[in-house]
Amino acid sequence: MESRKSNKKPKRNSGSVLIGYDLGNLNSQISYGKPGATEPETVSAVMGTEQYNIPTVLGKKPGASQWSYGKEALRWADMEEGILVENLFELALIGESVLIDGEGFDPVALLTLFVKRSLSLLSMEMSLPSDLDAIMFTVEKLDMRSIEVLSAVAEGLELLPEQYFFQSYRESIYQYIVHQPKELWNQHVLIFDYSVFLKAYVLESNRKTTPMVVFVEKMEYPHLIRTYGLAEEKRQEWSERFLEIAEQLGCGRMISAVFLLGDGFKEAWTGEFMKFLCRGRRVFQGNNMYSKGACHGVMEKRKPSEIAVSQVFLGEDKLKANIGMKVLRHGAESYFAVLDAGVNWYEIRNQYQLIMEEGNELSFIVTSLTGGVVTEQIITLEGLPERPARTTRLLIQIRMLAAKKAQVTVTDMGFGALFPASGKKWVRELDVTS
Repeated sequence: MESRKSNKKPKRNSGSVLIGYDLGNLNSQISYGKPGATEPETVSAVMGTEQYNIPTVLGKKPGASQWSYGKEALRWADMEEGILVENLFELALIGESVLIDGEGFDPVALLTLFVKRSLSLLSMEMSLPSDLDAIMFTVEKLDMRSIEVLSAVAEGLELLPEQYFFQSYRESIYQYIVHQPKELWNQHVLIFDYSVFLKAYVLESNRKTTPMVVFVEKMEYPHLIRTYGLAEEKRQEWSERFLEIAEQLGCGRMISAVFLLGDGFKEAWTGEFMKFLCRGRRVFQGNNMYSKGACHGVMEKRKPSEIAVSQVFLGEDKLKANIGMKVLRHGAESYFAVLDAGVNWYEIRNQYQLIMEEGNELSFIVTSLTGGVVTEQIITLEGLPERPARTTRLLIQIRMLAAKKAQVTVTDMGFGALFPASGKKWVRELDVTS
């Protein structure tokens, strides 16, 4: 078993290859971009084909430290030559030891092993890790636990913090679509994902703002589970169900393009549904949008394009409000920007120092980017030592706990030898609901 930790200190690679890694609980995909490329390439799990899905599974030979991954692991299981370990990402999120062949394994180490082995598919294109510049992991939803797991995986790959990033499927959809010709997204865009059960996304833009604000709305239909070999008498019923949803989502919207993701749309029942989608709009079918969108995302991290200036994506993971403070500068009240909207909440951290003019209250101004509402939130520092005006120095540390919740930590730093630090610390939360 390969450990996810190493005593070796990671070194900054001088490579220039950027990778978008779609880490799914059932299947994963890898796309990459080389210098000079405008569109990422997706790695095939089977050489010479467009089979992009890599089953997110490991296989272990009984009684031996021999491991396989993906399709090879499935083959071992079919031949009864290996023990199949599935749901690797879900197991890592749970965090409990996984019993395999009578031995307990760290689930994050198992996930790291899978990612490391799957990246070997790039061996014909590049040498890893020396050619790697950075990697963007994309998963369906990001929260504190998934970020902890993905960070541990990146550390297990011996990457430096500046070499790995995360984004949700919604942002990967955004990154992919806005890097396509503008005529495809000059109106609303519909995205249907039928990999497991039906999920739908709608991308829309508010072109009246500067920069332009882009949203991706998500709907789920868990009752429409992917079917295999649907009986002929059921095909009409299935097509009508999907057609009804497409008509509902299209009602009142001008749709310029539709993207169909997942192998479920290759079934024979899609006739009437597909005819409706193709009326006056472009329709594309595939299943590698998330990994390509992740690759576009990391490309923007490394070399922001005009897109990063002209528009901002306000997804579920974005801070949707500006946070600042009222401060005195040269005797006049002014606004001091603390956190800016439009940044992924899990990437946000800031710290600074200030001198208290008087009292024991800090005023934070929260300005919604979507609704324009401005609120003032007060943090009272109970027990702050009483000192003369302008002789209390505070260290302010702020980070996001979620997209709508900020944590502020205030530490009393005193004021030199005249007024020693008390060591007092206050931890409070700000509501950043937009």
